Amino acid sequence: MGYATIILIALGLSMDSLAVSISGGIFMKKFCIRKSLKMALIMGVFQGGMTLTGWGLGINFSKYISDYDHWIAFLLLSYLGGKMIYESFKAEKSSLASLSNKTLFALGIATSIDALAVGISFAFLKAGIFIPVLIIAFVTFLLSLSGVCCGFHFGKIKWINVEFVGGIILIGIGLKILLEHTLG
Repeated sequence: MGYATIILIALGLSMDSLAVSISGGIFMKKFCIRKSLKMALIMGVFQGGMTLTGWGLGINFSKYISDYDHWIAFLLLSYLGGKMIYESFKAEKSSLASLSNKTLFALGIATSIDALAVGISFAFLKAGIFIPVLIIAFVTFLLSLSGVCCGFHFGKIKWINVEFVGGIILIGIGLKILLEHTLG
């Protein structure tokens, strides 16, 4: 498998992480490079890690996870998005807006479940895994970091309820994943 193909796979896998990172950037009151790098790193590590995990599990496990992986992603993203929407109407803001480790790990898992299937397909192809994993993790890291930066600037538009918009984005991503898997 060539590098161009791996980069295209990495770009495709990282789109959900990019959208979630934009939502994360929306919440920042003041830009924080540490939080931005942390979010991007978690997204990249989960994309790469799930690809490696999928490869390690191989094709025998795929029949068990592929039947409901989209439901897991949909439920996680809908829960987090619904919580954001609910809290957008409260005067007191929650820890969700602070992008806690617990929230970031849940988002990392939800956005990288597809990478598990890609890893399984790499095992199917008997392709080498370490270079693709590094490329997938790095591309996701870069796109997520740029997403946080873009989201931060978008979040400065005062008349927009950014928590509400972020919640809608997360639910939309979950719905997209669910529809792609159930409708083909």
